Amino acid sequence: MNRFEHIRHKPPTELTGPRELLLVLAPMRSNVNLSRIVRLAGCAGITQLIQCGPGRVDREIARDAIDVVEITQRRSLAPVLDQLAADGYQRVGLEQTSGSEALFDFQFVSKTALIIGSEREGLNQEELNKLDRVVEIPVFGKPYSYNVATATTMAVYEYCRQFA
Repeated sequence: MNRFEHIRHKPPTELTGPRELLLVLAPMRSNVNLSRIVRLAGCAGITQLIQCGPGRVDREIARDAIDVVEITQRRSLAPVLDQLAADGYQRVGLEQTSGSEALFDFQFVSKTALIIGSEREGLNQEELNKLDRVVEIPVFGKPYSYNVATATTMAVYEYCRQFA
């Protein structure tokens, strides 16, 4: 018998309760990035996602996550950020700023709304002003930032590591 036998689609790890992480997306330029983030949400046990602006989730990319992640669509991000504060979420932007904290040292709180900027522009100053904290993923070469779906995956994985 092989010590490492391949298991195709091992069942998911059971969560003790629903995750309190909410993904909030600024308008995405790419439906591929949007769809990858929806798939990530499904894999991480995140049940809700707020998508601002237009965008269409591609089932081929998002796979089964499209059936288990509730996607709420809003026109713009700023009013959503105000509502999240009223709902008791810590609003954490994923962005490179003068005051951002490195993901390596960042401590999430359980009830977090992770705010993801658009691919090229990121989060604008009005949106940044409405955040409680900002986290960044250090880059060690060029280009100077990760793809939005890749960066979101890293931040979500760190949240899940902290709140297994």
